[in-house]
Parts: sequence; structure tokens; C-alpha cells
Amino acid sequence: MSACIRGAITVKNNEKHEMLEATRQMLNEIIDANNINKEDIISITFTATRDLDAVYPAVAAREIGITQASLMCVQEMYVRGSLEKCIRVSVMVESDLKQKDAKHIYLGEAVRLRPDLKR
Repeated sequence: MSACIRGAITVKNNEKHEMLEATRQMLNEIIDANNINKEDIISITFTATRDLDAVYPAVAAREIGITQASLMCVQEMYVRGSLEKCIRVSVMVESDLKQKDAKHIYLGEAVRLRPDLKR
């Protein structure tokens, strides 16, 4: 069985260090909140808004030991007035976790994307 866990985080600046730090934080919180073993991660799709181009967010996943999963980085579709400097993820995990029980993580200004999930 598999589950898909979503998350997002914003950064203040389009800087490599800041983007990687934020992405590591988001991934670690997703992993901890959902009791995930990194070896059970099937794939992660990252999106970044068009104002973030300093680094691929997937680099952060490799840095924290996610080495077997398929990682893909794409640009988030631009919509006028949408949230800026935002990195989003969709994490596919092999798990007994039921989709309804997944804990999705939204940090920084990204909490505005899913106020219904506010912790």
C-alpha cells in the first residue's frame, strides 16, 4: 500500500543555502510526523515558484539520506497573485499509512495554501 504526503514551505530569498535549509526542514517534518522510513520513500516531486532558481530542491533530499527514491523538480504553474518563493512537495511512500491519516506539512507563509490543515 502507498500514501501520498504533501507539503510546502516558503523562503524569504532566492538563495541556495536558504532553499536547501527550508527543504530539509520540510522533508524532516514530513518524515517525523508520518513516522516514515527513508527507505520506504518511492518518489518525491518538488515544485518551485518561478522566482526560485538558485538550486534544485531535490539536492536537500539527497543531503538528508534519501538516496533510493526517484526525485523530480519542476516549476510550479504561475498564477497572478499567487504565493511567491514557495517550494512544494508530493512524497509517495510505501506504507500502511492510510491516505486519510497522512499528516501534510505546510510551513512559513505556505500555511495560507491549506488553512484547513493548520497545526
